[in-house]
Amino acid sequence: QVHLVESGGGLVQPGGSLRLSCAASGRFDGINFMAWYRQAPAKERELVARVTSGGSTYYADSVKGRFTISRDIGRNTVYLQMSSLKPEDTAVYYCNVEIHRVVNVEGARVTRKYWGEGILVTVSS
Repeated sequence: QVHLVESGGGLVQPGGSLRLSCAASGRFDGINFMAWYRQAPAKERELVARVTSGGSTYYADSVKGRFTISRDIGRNTVYLQMSSLKPEDTAVYYCNVEIHRVVNVEGARVTRKYWGEGILVTVSS
């Protein structure tokens, strides 16, 4: 199994900054991508940012220029640096990780996605 531990959420004033962290541990041979989603009250969960094993990144239009996703490969950890926060960024943020395991001597892989429990970010004065 894979365990994800999220940290860094909390209350911040508009215009402020927060950094979220998500550390993955458990039995896997590699990480294909690490991502952050968020879900605001009465809204669907949406992809905020994603970083692949090759370092490619994706950002939702609503956070471009304000959020930065990064990863520490050795620590299996992904970060989300959030700046210029707005009240509409208020949501529960979820870490999402896709791992792979090698299942035979030919190198065949199986992949699986895991979700963190979520961490609340509140932007309010």
